[in-house]
Amino acid sequence: MNNNLQFSIFEIVGSQLCVASCDGQRVYERIAAALKERRGVTLSFYSITTLTAAFLNAAIGQLYGEFSEEQIRALLKVQDMQSDDLVLLKRVVETAKQYFKDQKR
Repeated sequence: MNNNLQFSIFEIVGSQLCVASCDGQRVYERIAAALKERRGVTLSFYSITTLTAAFLNAAIGQLYGEFSEEQIRALLKVQDMQSDDLVLLKRVVETAKQYFKDQKR
């Protein structure tokens, strides 16, 4: 039995534009629920034309406040993402890791 889930960002958001943090929050809620059950998640960014840091912070960045980096690396994968969006995602992840490592600062 395959325990992994695949989420289409386009289907969750309902648009090619992923710019609002409230849309990212909907994605986060689905990912977090799956990770709590120790299920793998693959996020497909197929058909997404515009992606912002605000969206990615809400969708993925805040995961680092609830789950360990090891859990996230083991269970969360992304696919169909443009190369410039991958660079943005890496920056969001690095910022989130630093923030959640020392929130008081």
